[in-house]
Amino acid sequence: MLLLQFSTSHYCRKARLALGYKKIPYAVENLTPGFHALKLKPLTGLTTMPVLLPQLENQPAAIGDSTEILRFLEGYQPLPSFLPASPSLQAEAWMLEDWLDESVGVAARFVYYDFRAGAGKSIDESFFSQLVIGVVRRQYKINSASVRLAALRLEKAMEFLRCRWQVSPFLVGDNLSVADIAAAALLSPLALIPQYRENYPELMQLIAEIHNVCNEPLPPGL
Repeated sequence: MLLLQFSTSHYCRKARLALGYKKIPYAVENLTPGFHALKLKPLTGLTTMPVLLPQLENQPAAIGDSTEILRFLEGYQPLPSFLPASPSLQAEAWMLEDWLDESVGVAARFVYYDFRAGAGKSIDESFFSQLVIGVVRRQYKINSASVRLAALRLEKAMEFLRCRWQVSPFLVGDNLSVADIAAAALLSPLALIPQYRENYPELMQLIAEIHNVCNEPLPPGL
């Protein structure tokens, strides 16, 4: 299998965690932001990453969107499963995964790229890095007002997740699920921001543990 990705994308990280948890061998191809659309549009009709190319007989040629990749992997290789046995808990796991995708992942992107353009600029001041950061900020209209709202959304989300993970090491059911994988991936950019490491050390530890279970290198900051 081949995963087309942006190396720094937390949505692409979600796909890598899922592949690692399933112990499915794969290779990655890193695409250049902007130019990536030329390759993706003919494959999926979309320009969003990641895209998985199973490269297997009787399987789809290309699968776009990280959630659809997780659904495909669960059907392709059911064990080890990242869904609870109960249908109601499966529905809850997918609901949390969707919320993390559409709300928390987006908010983390805003806060992360605002940090990288300001206090975290020294992490990588290369021309290419700063160019990508600028492109992302313009594309998603990241500004002080949108970042402030994103930070508030993250604060509520982090408290919710902390409460869930205090009750159980898993967000849904008795084993790691798509919800845990999504949370570990989509919160990972925050590990590079000091205030989140300091305010949520237990969440950062759980993110690291999930990465270890999935045999994925830890995100920067952890």
